Amino acid sequence: MIRTDWTRPEIAALFELPFTELLFRAATVHRAHHAADEIQLCTLLSIKTGGCPEDCGYCAQSVKADAGVEATKLMDVQAVLQSAAQAKDHGSQRFCMGAAWRNPKDSDMPAIAEIVKGVRAMGLETCMTLGMLSPKQADMLAEAGLDYYNHNIDSSPEYYERAITTRTFQDRLDTLGEVRRAGIAVCSGGIVGMGETRADRVGFVHTLATLPRHPESVPVNALVPIKGTVLGDMLADTPLAKIDDIEFVRTVAVARITMPLSMVRLSAGRESMSEATQALCFLAGANSIFTGDKLLTAPNAGDDADGAMFARLGLTAMADEEPMRAFATRELARHS
Repeated sequence: MIRTDWTRPEIAALFELPFTELLFRAATVHRAHHAADEIQLCTLLSIKTGGCPEDCGYCAQSVKADAGVEATKLMDVQAVLQSAAQAKDHGSQRFCMGAAWRNPKDSDMPAIAEIVKGVRAMGLETCMTLGMLSPKQADMLAEAGLDYYNHNIDSSPEYYERAITTRTFQDRLDTLGEVRRAGIAVCSGGIVGMGETRADRVGFVHTLATLPRHPESVPVNALVPIKGTVLGDMLADTPLAKIDDIEFVRTVAVARITMPLSMVRLSAGRESMSEATQALCFLAGANSIFTGDKLLTAPNAGDDADGAMFARLGLTAMADEEPMRAFATRELARHS
């Protein structure tokens, strides 16, 4: 049974389990719904970088940050499609595109729709993150065939305002609701290691696991501290605030147990994790990674390093993106 009635005490109790017991339970849940040794490969491209008016304390693309990121215009459609083709050639099954906007302008939407159609025509699973959406914009993305829309809740409702003040937690939930209404699968997760407590990580998982429908995709990011951002500078001064590897794996495991059908995505922060830590994340139920050398503006483990790690761990890349697209469609229909 897929539950959406988890309580915070229940989720806190999962976090408090002995580590090996937690991993066993998470791995058991994972194997009941997913292939144990298959990982989906994804590529993330910034299609419009910098100049964002939001004040997200972790983000180098905010106008409030002093991280040396120059603002750019929306990429040309053909340039995006060329990058998507290269990603597919390198083995990616999913192509994710992010634009540093509070929300897109209506005048940008025709080009965005053309990009979605072009990437999808290559056989790649498509995901976009463009900020908040109007109903009309969500409908345009759905009509273009967008598979997933990413809009992270970032943290718990209680910690959220310590990281962001220009957009409320409810704004995030409202956007997810609009995505659902339009019939697009939801991609929503957050960032750990921002100086939050375990109680905040409980609240973060609780929010996602008690949505009317679980997100089909749940990215779990470890903060990449970037000099010139509020949180990056804070962690440089208080390094003990950084989340330890075992606690990060615990977060992945609890996400897997509470959201059994979701793709749990091991996202930002991998470049600083050991292979052993990543292996524990895969054991705990993570079954998707971003490949390539860059995630928007943050560094990432490269294709060669990932290939070598997969060989050592006996993991294989998910061979076909169609099962996940069919899964998302089936789940949306089942809960309608």
